[in-house]
Amino acid sequence: MTRSVFFAGLIAFVTSFATPSLANDVDPTVALDGQIALLLGQERAVLSEVSAAHFQGLTTPPLKAAAGMDSVEYTRSWVSAQPVRKGGDEWACLTQALYFEARGESVKGQFGVAEVILNRVASSRYPDTVCGVIHQGTGKKYQCQFTYTCDGRAEVVSEKRAYDAVGKIAYAVLNGAPRNLTSGATHYHTNAVNPRWAKVFPHTTTIGVHRFYRQPSRT
Repeated sequence: MTRSVFFAGLIAFVTSFATPSLANDVDPTVALDGQIALLLGQERAVLSEVSAAHFQGLTTPPLKAAAGMDSVEYTRSWVSAQPVRKGGDEWACLTQALYFEARGESVKGQFGVAEVILNRVASSRYPDTVCGVIHQGTGKKYQCQFTYTCDGRAEVVSEKRAYDAVGKIAYAVLNGAPRNLTSGATHYHTNAVNPRWAKVFPHTTTIGVHRFYRQPSRT
């Protein structure tokens, strides 16, 4: 229940008591107090299930894109023209994910994978941080969300040029680059596999060897 729905219901209920029947010998304010308490309790219950990070995201205006990030081009020449980037933990996690999951893909495909990760961060179904999303399930072999984190192989960066390139893409996405390539996709897989969920999740687009899907909405 959002605050707008809550207050709309409260106003409607108060209005219904605005002109009580003279024949009614029961004090309407007693019932009104009880209903208000019930509505407030429902609101508190709903808000208690929303994490602090998600609640802050819902109530904080979106940040303005960093300089140049609102005019991204999905080309290698655009990536090459960007300065080498560095960043904190979120940047490092996203850069690693792009390197191990998509460094052989086109620039557009790499942006698509980054979109999936950021779309998950924005969803209440997944962890609130980039690192949390990427490492969800890590520790159980082949039961994680991103295979490179649980395939039992060491994560060694051996192609510095490719790492620097995806680092620029990670920076762009984290700093306001448009996320409009995958239509809100939260999942993807390569053409080499055919997971069961792909049969029921709406397919949004295909970029290179990756097929993208959006998780169905809950009712």
